[in-house]
Parts: sequence; C-alpha cells; structure tokens
Amino acid sequence: MLYDLSLEELQVYKPERPEQQDFDAFWKRSITDSQGFALNTQFNKVDYNLSLLDTYDVTFNGFGGQPVKGWFICPKNTKKPLPCVVKFIGYGGGRGFPIDWLLFPSAGYALFVMDTRGQGSSWLRGDTPDNFDQDSGPHYPGFMTQGILSPDTYYYRRVFIDAVRAIQAARSHPQVDKDRVVCSGGSQGGGLSIAVAGLVPDLAGIMPDVPFLCHFKRAVTLTDERPYSEISHFLKTHRDKIETVFNTLSYFDGMNFAVRAKPPALFSVGLMDTTCPPSTVFAAYNYYAGRKEIRTYEFNLHEGGESYQDLEKLKFLKTILS
Repeated sequence: MLYDLSLEELQVYKPERPEQQDFDAFWKRSITDSQGFALNTQFNKVDYNLSLLDTYDVTFNGFGGQPVKGWFICPKNTKKPLPCVVKFIGYGGGRGFPIDWLLFPSAGYALFVMDTRGQGSSWLRGDTPDNFDQDSGPHYPGFMTQGILSPDTYYYRRVFIDAVRAIQAARSHPQVDKDRVVCSGGSQGGGLSIAVAGLVPDLAGIMPDVPFLCHFKRAVTLTDERPYSEISHFLKTHRDKIETVFNTLSYFDGMNFAVRAKPPALFSVGLMDTTCPPSTVFAAYNYYAGRKEIRTYEFNLHEGGESYQDLEKLKFLKTILS
C-alpha cells in the first residue's frame, strides 16, 4: 500500500539535514588516513567460460590497508580504454561470481564489482572479511549498529572508504577510461553510490536504485523492516544512546553527501517500498546538487524497477558517456 507521503509531497520533500560542523573534516581525515596505505590493486585473470568477456579476480587495499576483493569484467579484444561502471552491492550480499554481473559488460562497458567487507552470506557469496581490531562495543545482530557509538568506529566508515578506494582501483586498470567512471548499485549499493559522489569529485555519473542509508531518523521511525530495524532494536535496549547514535549516523546520511555531489545522476524509487521508505529516497534526491533524474515505480516495493530500470540505466549511460 501507499503508506508514505503522496507523490506530490515527495517531489518537494526536503527535511532538515542533521549535518555536524566537522562533517567535511571527518571525511577529509578518513580519506587522508587511507592514502597512507598503498592501493596495491591486483588483477588476476580467471576463466569462467565467458567466451566474449575477460574476467579478473581483483584484490585492492581498502580501509586500514585491509584487502578487499572484487571482479573486473570487460569485453574481449577492445582497442581502446572503455567507460567503467563500478558496482556496489546491496545489504548482506557479496561479489558472487562473474556470471552474476553480465549486464554492463554485455553492453560494451568495463565493470568493477566491489565485495562488501564482512557481508556476503545472506544472498550472493562474499570473500572479504572485516578485519577491524579496535573494540567497537556491543551491537545488534547485523551490520547497522557495529561501532555505532562513534563515527570513527562505525562499520560504514570502513565500507565508505573501501568504496572510494574501489574507484581508484578501477581507474588503475589500463582498459579503463579514467574520465568516464560511473558508480551504481541498489539499496546499500545505491547509498554507497551517493556517498562516493559526494567524496569523489570527478565521477562521470551515478545510478543509485532504491537507495539505503538516507534520512536515518525518518527511516528508523517509519519502517519495521530490516536493516533499519536493527537500529531501532539497538535503541530499544540502549535507551540512553539515542542522541549518540543519531549523531554518528549523521556522518553517513545520504542527504549530506547529496548536497556535495555534482555528477549526473539517475535515481529510482518504489512508492510501496517498506525497506527504504520513498520519503528517504526523495530526501536524498531532492538535495542532490548535480543534474538528476528519477524513475518512479508506483506499485513496487524494494525490488524497484528491476529490468525496466536496467533499460533506463543503459539509456542513461549512453547519454552521459557519448
């Protein structure tokens, strides 16, 4: 059912942003700290019986110099560097196998898939542990409250830095046109795309589908669905930590990255989405500073547009990369 704001209200919805004064300084420090570790990207060619594509098993150093896995896939026998889509994965999923990621390489683009640290057992398999040795305190099962009592220890600080480093890793391959890199993803991957657009100034575009990690305060109080409910369950127990938790989350809110993001963007939203409420998606979209479009799927939940949106993304890529 349509449980959130009306479409007319959503199109102008711009709630107050909970931005801390040191937001930019925090992320500048986080990125600077990561640059102290060599990227050390390794592309090892592997054979998955895809006769028209070259596939590579990737490892690069992400947050704290910790190795992050991925895939790099591109059409065979290309004569010049290609535009590249960097793909971020939805919550709980991992990099899977190259056969799971054939859309963009089949359309003639290079594709770099980033594994998500610690995830990859809910649906697609993952291969990247979260080797963080600092005590991050108690958390509710899942990833949403790991280290949530401080932005420095919060799980998503590590993931966001991994994502920034994934852009650098993709650009290090000789088959990639460094000026035509686009990031994309659904749900968690969409939230990561928005964050990276706010942290990496020279992307060619982004394509966030039904993005997660936006407008936390509304999401946590509007839906009982996971993963947002992990936060509400944590606060149900830790009654005295509400202000601390939302202070931490403000450093990771997609709205605050959206106001800093300039690349052309194609969003999507499902108006019946109970996982990422449509008002949270529009909150980020309406604040987005760059040229933007959104595709609205009125009778869809968190699956959003699926193949319909894939067709929209291919058209969008053709437009911004031509």
